[in-house]
Amino acid sequence: MHPESLAPMPTPYEKGNQNQTTLWSECIAFYEELARRFPRVLSFRQAGVSDGGIPLHVGVVSADGVFDREAIKRAGRPVFFNNNGIHPGEPEGIDACMAIVRDFCFDPAKLATLGDTVLLFVPVYNVDGALNRANTSRPNQEGPELFGFRGNSRHLDLNRDFIKCDTLNARFFNELITAWDPDVMVDTHTSNGADYTYTMTLIHTQADKLGSGLGPFLRDTMLPHIYTEMAQRGWPTCPYVNPVQDTPDDGIAEFLEVPRFSTGFTALHNIIGFMPETHMLKPFSDRYESMRTLLDVTREFTVRHAGEIRRLRDEAKAAQRRQREWTVTWKMSDTPSTFRFKGYEARRHPSVLGNYTRLSYDRSKPYEKDIPYFNSFLPDTVVQVPTAYVIPQAWREVVERLQWNGVRMTRVEQERQAEARYYHIGELSTRATAYEGHMFHDVVDVEARTGTFTLNAGDWIVPLDQDNARYAVETLEPQAHDSFFRWGFFNSVLEKKEAISDYVFEDLAVQLLEEEPGLRMKFDAWKAANPGLLANQEAVLDFILHNCARHAEPEWRRYPVLGLL
Repeated sequence: MHPESLAPMPTPYEKGNQNQTTLWSECIAFYEELARRFPRVLSFRQAGVSDGGIPLHVGVVSADGVFDREAIKRAGRPVFFNNNGIHPGEPEGIDACMAIVRDFCFDPAKLATLGDTVLLFVPVYNVDGALNRANTSRPNQEGPELFGFRGNSRHLDLNRDFIKCDTLNARFFNELITAWDPDVMVDTHTSNGADYTYTMTLIHTQADKLGSGLGPFLRDTMLPHIYTEMAQRGWPTCPYVNPVQDTPDDGIAEFLEVPRFSTGFTALHNIIGFMPETHMLKPFSDRYESMRTLLDVTREFTVRHAGEIRRLRDEAKAAQRRQREWTVTWKMSDTPSTFRFKGYEARRHPSVLGNYTRLSYDRSKPYEKDIPYFNSFLPDTVVQVPTAYVIPQAWREVVERLQWNGVRMTRVEQERQAEARYYHIGELSTRATAYEGHMFHDVVDVEARTGTFTLNAGDWIVPLDQDNARYAVETLEPQAHDSFFRWGFFNSVLEKKEAISDYVFEDLAVQLLEEEPGLRMKFDAWKAANPGLLANQEAVLDFILHNCARHAEPEWRRYPVLGLL
């Protein structure tokens, strides 16, 4: 514990009963006072605003009083980034960060342990949700007494927004990552799910996605150190408990953190990311202490291994500048490793509410045993990428997000013709209800084609021989896990713009079948495959209209981003 009597300028958590979290106003005032008293240790400022009009703040701790970002980048200094309060109902990171920064300010010996490394932090990311305080929105969580809400002022979950950037918070985060290019990120959370003995569990950037350098370093060096050190400091830690069936007994699977999530997003920038998930059923004081320890362990490792981490990141960036084959979706390997898991015996017994069997965990019967751990992923969808993409200037929302992420682009200076690859959109499976404000495309089939296109003056060319190639590829290739296409940025190309009058087109359809042999062959095959639709005039005429050459709409179902050959 860190009682008030041992800490100068105690935090609201330390002054309370260890089951309370700070108010947003208290948190900001606390950092402002620290920055006033220790201007050569802490720089703290407003750097943005939320959708609800609430200030977003950023803090920088430096052992030598250098806070200028460009000076820090020119010197090649390591940056450790801590993001807090993306889900304000999971607030232990907010409180732990306050105490950590306070200790750096008051303890010169502790500050010296940073060396050249800079601590960059966001005290509260979802400020709108932090102000929406209650004790009822998380029914399965033990404490604190009051806490914030997951949704922001637009009722969006910010840990699903990093690619689509519907919120001002996400734009702020995109631009912050681009500006500072941190080496390691820790984004603090609280988990729900199965019951087990651990207070701390850990999601990390999926190592296979990081490539041949960063990936093995994370899996074989950094993670074993974190698990060992956490256990030695009194907080045994396990991978995030993501059961492959009902309970952990049957095995757990590593979380495939696609780019909508913070650790998946930072992976697009070759940043090692961690999402510590304390367990909801543990006391808030234990969750706070384990989170504070996890932040210390990961930061201290980053300081000691900063040179190697930066070298591996530079190698990853250099390699992707030459890369022409990219994996844009991954699938879990069916060959697991094992993890020594400390859990509770699962029980199944009749529910008192209905005629079904319920699951519970018996804390009087802990166990320790090896369970399957599915922690490797294999390439699923692999694409050959062009030397550069071309984005017509009309798609400005896409261009803006690339710019926020530092993607290098140039404008077409004058109209010209170019041979290019393009995609024809085939079958789609789209969610029937909104997901974070969008109708997400879960299944995307495309057919690669080539053609000659006019590039207009002002269109954007995105070369892939650049450090931010991965962000460009994984947002612009429509089949990628969290592409702009999947999120609906290009939905208008799925709509045919011209319509027909049935009684007029009926005669023209007969003529088209006589004039276009290819259409006749397609129609005959369609009739054979769909005899039940032959009584449906709309279905028959729509098929002929959509497949004929004379009245084709070239833009219909053509993905507008081109690939230069």
